[in-house]
Formats: sequence, C-alpha cells, structure tokens
Amino acid sequence: MDIDAGDKLVEKIKPFARRTLREGVLAGIGGFGALFEISRNYREPVLVSGTDGVGTKLKLACELNRHDTIGVDLVAMSVNDILTQGAEPLFFLDYYACGRLDVATATKVIKGIAAGCEQAGCALIGGETAEMPGMYPKDEYDLAGFAVGIVEKSEIIDGSLIAEGDILLGLASNGAHSNGYSLIRKIIEMKRVDLSAQLAGKTLSDLILAPTRIYVKPVLKLIKSVNVKGLAHITGGGLTENVPRVLPKGLAAHIERGAWTTPPLFTWLKEQGNVAEREMHRVFNCGIGMVAIVSAEEAAAAEALLAKTGETVWRIGAVRRRRGRGPRTVIA
Repeated sequence: MDIDAGDKLVEKIKPFARRTLREGVLAGIGGFGALFEISRNYREPVLVSGTDGVGTKLKLACELNRHDTIGVDLVAMSVNDILTQGAEPLFFLDYYACGRLDVATATKVIKGIAAGCEQAGCALIGGETAEMPGMYPKDEYDLAGFAVGIVEKSEIIDGSLIAEGDILLGLASNGAHSNGYSLIRKIIEMKRVDLSAQLAGKTLSDLILAPTRIYVKPVLKLIKSVNVKGLAHITGGGLTENVPRVLPKGLAAHIERGAWTTPPLFTWLKEQGNVAEREMHRVFNCGIGMVAIVSAEEAAAAEALLAKTGETVWRIGAVRRRRGRGPRTVIA
C-alpha cells in the first residue's frame, strides 16, 4: 500500500473510531493489534462472534458512487446475527480491500462503519486496509466485517424454550437490507430502471440503498424485561428459511400474510421482476428484519416495550406443531 495514503486514512478515521469507544477498550486503531478487557461483572462470560459482508449491494453502491451508508450495512449484518443469541456487541473490526486506495472513498465507508458501531453500542477497534493492484476493477472495493459480543452463559438464547402457542413478533425492516441484491440488480438491468425515478416520495436509489436496521439496543432492552425465547435475523432465505433456524424439532412457524405493512419497494420488485410471492418470501425480508419469539402471556408487554424504543412491531404469527414432514414455515 501507498504508505502516505495509508497514514492519511488512519488519521482521518481515528476521530470516527474514538466516538465508538466503550468500557473495555485498552488499545484500538493504529497498532498491530487491538486490546479489549472483558468486564468482571460477568460470572460466566461467553464470547459470541460473527462475520459477514454486504453482498452485491456493494456493487450498486460503487456504480452509484454512494459510499456513506454501506458501512452501516456491514456492521448491521454481523451485530444483528450475534444479537440473536442474546449477545451484546463489544467490538468490531473491518476489512477493506481495493486495487488502489482512494482515501476520500475509504473515509466515507469507514465513517459509515463507525456510525453503525455507534448505533450498536460497540467499539470500532481495528481493521485492515489492503491495496492489491490488479485484483479489483477501478473504483471498486470489497468489504468484510467481524463482530465480537458477550452474553452470560445462563442467558444464551438458543430457541430451546420455544413452545407451541408462542407468538412471533416482527420488527420492521428498513428496506431490502443487504440481501437479494443479485435479483434486484437483474431487475434493474432487465427493465432498464431509472434509479432517479420516484417511488413513495423517495428516489429508487435511496430506497434500494437504504442502510440495514441495527436492532441491538431495542432488543437488548427487550431481553432484560421479557423472556425472549428466540430471535431470528431475517437475511438471505427470508422469513421462510430464517425463522425455522431457531425452532426446536417438531415445531413450525405459522405466519399470517398481511399481518404487517409491506414497504412499497417490495411491491415494486415483485411487479417489475414478476416474482412469485413464495419466492419473495424466500429471497427478501419483505418488511420484517428481525423476529422475536415470546410467550402469548408476554407478547403485549414485548410489543409495548419495543414500540416505546421506537420500533415498529407487528404480531405476525405463532408457533405451531409441525405436521409430519410438512414445511417448517407456513405463510398463509
């Protein structure tokens, strides 16, 4: 890497990283390794880790020269995943790879990463910027992220307590988040879509590149007040494939079609791409970014608490006994 460019980038991102500092950080960006001390408030601390990227949404961001929120997407994909086991994110690291480092672009991306970390309450303590000539097309780059969180061993959420009759609560998404973009890009190409066109009062480019919601703070508050039996981050595979990942054997998720408000983007995608409804539920989140599973007795309290934190939440269905070899998710 160009040493001067690398030094300039480090100096530019330090103020963003400083805003994400939290208790436990001993050494962060600038050294060969970052240090984080585990709080002694935990009796049996368990570390939970996750890593992810943002898929081909990144290609659209590069094509549209929109680099300010893709970092939020990167953080969201990992912290929302580890959240499903009840983990509070502690720190985050990123990997930024390019053919030739553009300091201005990289700064926008990492500023977005820092913003995502602030939303999640975790520290941006390090990362790697790799300059690899010949590996990437001009003006393109790749991203990966790594989150580490912590949960008390006795409080790990693993879905084992989920029972028939429990309620599925759906938390609203902010759009397509970071999944289904190969299909979105195909629709845009086939229909020669003008991304500056308006839909529901916004440009299509704004709707399509809207950053992934980070559910950490409201869901951690929920966990402290209500017995949350299961959490599912609705990513690739949609509602159809992600909710069953947390269900015990013999149970199925019964989801009520129309129980929530479907954002205009998904209606547009369905119509423009002539996508079957079943496929929509398998590829996209269709307006639900996280599902929380609670008992029927605590559902109302959970809804009220989430609403108080600013979340839009719906009762989207319930857990039922699975019929033989029938589907583990029924949307009807």
